[in-house]
Amino acid sequence: MILIVGLGNPGRKYAGTRHNVGFDAVTALADAFGINLTGNELKGVSGRGVIGGKRVLLVQPQTFMNNSGECVRAFMDFYKIPPEDLLVLCDDISLEPGKLRLRTKGSAGGHNGLKSIIEHIGTSVFARLRIGVGEKPFGWDLADHVLAHFPKEQEPLIREALKTITEEVPLYLEQGAEAAMNKYN
Repeated sequence: MILIVGLGNPGRKYAGTRHNVGFDAVTALADAFGINLTGNELKGVSGRGVIGGKRVLLVQPQTFMNNSGECVRAFMDFYKIPPEDLLVLCDDISLEPGKLRLRTKGSAGGHNGLKSIIEHIGTSVFARLRIGVGEKPFGWDLADHVLAHFPKEQEPLIREALKTITEEVPLYLEQGAEAAMNKYN
């Protein structure tokens, strides 16, 4: 089983913010592949289904971004999922809005959700699909930027990125990271 985790913060207050684009990506996958996100277990909202011919477990951690690793580790332990079967979907301020970058390993790159996952599972060797949300404007606090909503002119870019994710993730699962990176990075 492949564990696909979208990072974000729980609650209506954070819905639609830059930091919750990982949640949005999991919702887009669930909608595209008929997976119900109705499970409430192990500190996360979850749903099971099939994407790209593989059994998947979609998860939106309910631990808040900075503690995402608690939820991810709980799912990995309970379902006996190794790091090579983990895919994390998250925001990235170093990418232009709507740009995607898939990697199979790497540092947290300043992302507290990824940092928490790396600390809890003990490795940085797992796939992550970063979704560009744009750099913070000069003089802004980083937290204010990532917890803000997208401006109207960026919303179509994010919608297109979420649609692309529903194509890229199946390709990644069917043909591997290299094929997905060659086509979408």
